[in-house]
Amino acid sequence: MATTTEVSVPDLGDFADVPVIEIHVAPGDVVHNEDPLVTLESDKATMDIPSPGAGTVRELRVKVGDLVSRGSPILLLDTEGAAVEPPPLTDQQEPPALDAADPVAAAREPADRSAEAAAPGTAEGGPPVTAPEPPADFDGVHASPGVRRLARELDLDLTTLSGTGPKGRITKDDVIGAVRGPSDGAAAAAPAAAAGAGIPEVPAQDFSKFGPVEVQPLTRIQRLSGPALHRSWLNVPHVTHDDEADITDLDAYRRELDTAAKAEGYRVTLLAFLMKASVSALREFPKFNSSLTPEKDALIYKGYYHLGVAVDTPEGLVVPVIRDVDRKGITELSQELGATSARAREGKLGPADLQGACFTISSLGGIGGTSFTPIVNAPEVAILGVVRSKMAPVWDGSAFVPRLMLPLSLSYDHRVIDGALAARFVRYLCGVLEDIRRLVL
Repeated sequence: MATTTEVSVPDLGDFADVPVIEIHVAPGDVVHNEDPLVTLESDKATMDIPSPGAGTVRELRVKVGDLVSRGSPILLLDTEGAAVEPPPLTDQQEPPALDAADPVAAAREPADRSAEAAAPGTAEGGPPVTAPEPPADFDGVHASPGVRRLARELDLDLTTLSGTGPKGRITKDDVIGAVRGPSDGAAAAAPAAAAGAGIPEVPAQDFSKFGPVEVQPLTRIQRLSGPALHRSWLNVPHVTHDDEADITDLDAYRRELDTAAKAEGYRVTLLAFLMKASVSALREFPKFNSSLTPEKDALIYKGYYHLGVAVDTPEGLVVPVIRDVDRKGITELSQELGATSARAREGKLGPADLQGACFTISSLGGIGGTSFTPIVNAPEVAILGVVRSKMAPVWDGSAFVPRLMLPLSLSYDHRVIDGALAARFVRYLCGVLEDIRRLVL
């Protein structure tokens, strides 16, 4: 006998309010276990939500363009055989909250609680478990944990504020503006200040006056990554240090490994060696494997080595994360890099694939260039840029000899890292690349 089960959105990691971009089924369709039901598009990734069992679609609960979070209902399924277990939820079916600096909007309440959350003065969940005074977390207020914490520190009542963020969300700028008080022209300048941190906008111009034009919308990746890059550029005092590594011997060894790997269906590229060398340098200079605390008065040192790797895709640049690089060899890293890059270009990366990096490598070696300034992927404190290697005459003490030189560009957060430390880091990294025996240390 068939059992009707509500299929919900599973855990999306630290993502919420993810738009539905495609629906693969309709009422009456028969689906099998793991068949795709809908496709979501999160920050820099698309993902299919699979059916948790076989059955017949009875009713759709979403449409294209809807924003969903963990626990949001997708459809009703008449299952064949055993009942389908819905994905487990946290207490009060609340999706994970995001940090105030995250570009994705805060978690949306599930449909069965939206009316209650919208009612003024209605508290979320059950009765408070502490104290008779108002809850410290401002129940019912649409704000992230970081904004709530800031409001408590400033002794500000969030219930008195109107948010300027998406869906009326109260932002950090709203809290700071409330503390500073109104100023001349504040009402007119508020939207611009919220969007550009007070920086004057470039005046609009009618380009059609000068000739034919065509307007093409940015891809979703560009729309989401643009503000994040802008935020990092405004908040992080960038400095870039350039150097060169002699990779003549390393490249000869890499070519040997690559010849054998082709027969196994994968490639060995320089990137795998760069990742291993970067881990060695991060261990030697642990400040590069840290992040500033939200209060900017201390450093958080990380005991893991997850590296972000920028991948060029038809939709724009994405940065999947390769985890535990310190525990993997060149062969394993090469195979994982190939599989991850393919999934990135196909738009099949999930939220977990894009989170947790402590250091990022952006390689343009397949294209060219002599150097560039990569933007630090905050809250990381440094990023390594790599361009194409080139043959160059190098003095060996008695004559100029041809050597394969690899340009490296390290951008870093000058609040955490000074120029001397950056120079030592890159010199150490070059030394590891120039003597591959050091990669096993």
